[in-house]
Amino acid sequence: MHPLARLALPAIAMLLLAGCAQPMRRSAEAAPQPTDCPAAVAPIAKCLSGQDSAGAWYVIAIPNAWNGDLVLHAHGGPTLGVPNPKRTFEDLQRWAIVPRAGYAWAGTTFRHGGVAVLDAAGDVERLRRIFVEHVAVPKRTVLHGQSWGASVAARAAETDPLGPDGRRRYDAVLLTSGVLGGGTRSYDFRLDLRVVYQYLCANHPRPVEAQYPLWAGLLPASTLTPAELARRADECLGARTPAAQRTPAQQARMKTLVDVIRIPERSVVGHLNWATWHFQDIVQNRTGGRNPFGNDGVRYAGSTDDAALNAGVLRYRADPQALVALGADTDPTGRIPVPVLTVHAVGDPTAFVELESAFRATMERAGTADHLVQAFTAHTEHSYLADPVYPAALEALLEWVERGLKPTPEQLAARCALLEARYGPGCRFLPAYRSASLDTRVAPR
Repeated sequence: MHPLARLALPAIAMLLLAGCAQPMRRSAEAAPQPTDCPAAVAPIAKCLSGQDSAGAWYVIAIPNAWNGDLVLHAHGGPTLGVPNPKRTFEDLQRWAIVPRAGYAWAGTTFRHGGVAVLDAAGDVERLRRIFVEHVAVPKRTVLHGQSWGASVAARAAETDPLGPDGRRRYDAVLLTSGVLGGGTRSYDFRLDLRVVYQYLCANHPRPVEAQYPLWAGLLPASTLTPAELARRADECLGARTPAAQRTPAQQARMKTLVDVIRIPERSVVGHLNWATWHFQDIVQNRTGGRNPFGNDGVRYAGSTDDAALNAGVLRYRADPQALVALGADTDPTGRIPVPVLTVHAVGDPTAFVELESAFRATMERAGTADHLVQAFTAHTEHSYLADPVYPAALEALLEWVERGLKPTPEQLAARCALLEARYGPGCRFLPAYRSASLDTRVAPR
């Protein structure tokens, strides 16, 4: 048994601090306190939690057999509303494979809900400082961004200066299922979804309700709920009804929608939600009420009558100032100075795999493409791939950092296969796959 496993958590923290080679400066952040770990982590780790000075809640898990490395997790979403500390425990439960593989794990709720990438990146960095100042100085620190959190991790890594000791805060970046096209590209298809859905269904909003531009997401005073929106999607598309039980009209409308927008049926309601409340958050809280989304000149294709569709959908032109404001916060620059590994399921129903080509182009423009390795899997889920995938990715990244051995997709697939004996099955890497241009998936504008 690792010696830390026999100690109470406060003693662990004291021992780790005593063993650090470099002195700690006094922190303005309160020390985290011992807490119960989620069930999947409790047998193999001790946990700490707290609330940082900006209001974000966080959880830290230290494995009993800690390997000395830290994984900082930036979660997906983003969630809306007031941060709930339950979120970090749910994230740790989902990513229990990380402490199982020997890494310390730390995750934050972020200080507030909504689409605020740079603020969230600051919250991740604050958590790193809390770990360093109150727990231990890790050997290596890996930023892990999942889904929308991948954009958070990318932006955090771009603003990582070289320290006086020649080291950076973050040694490597792992981006999984990433929304990596930036807000100015990644959300275009959701405006497309709103206008095509409204053309087909005319119930979001209904004709008897107050009208608003669909790029606004929802009127500020609206009382619409996700449950009611799902009922409207059921009414028009039979969205939550088995296909065989839909009316012919519902079947036709659903087929048109998924063929034109190119999303699976199972993701329609989720994307409608994001194109409603996330758009509302962006417009009301991030762009000063101005429109960052446009479809002026977009040609939609895939219906039984594209001419009628293109003549009938609502059209909007993005406000240049709103576009600049959204991009300044959400668009990655690609100027990441450390190794970056992305892993993306080809069948991801939420974050299109073609977003990876947009991210590669971003790093190429920044002159940092040699820092990037992209790998793809045959999974069809977004939120989690499979247990052995993540330790394989972390091992490959840290070997790249420490020995300069940049992994290939083939080597990553082989490493993952070897780890199945320890972590169970689930490696479905496709080493030969390359993502197509985002323009092949989302109508360019």
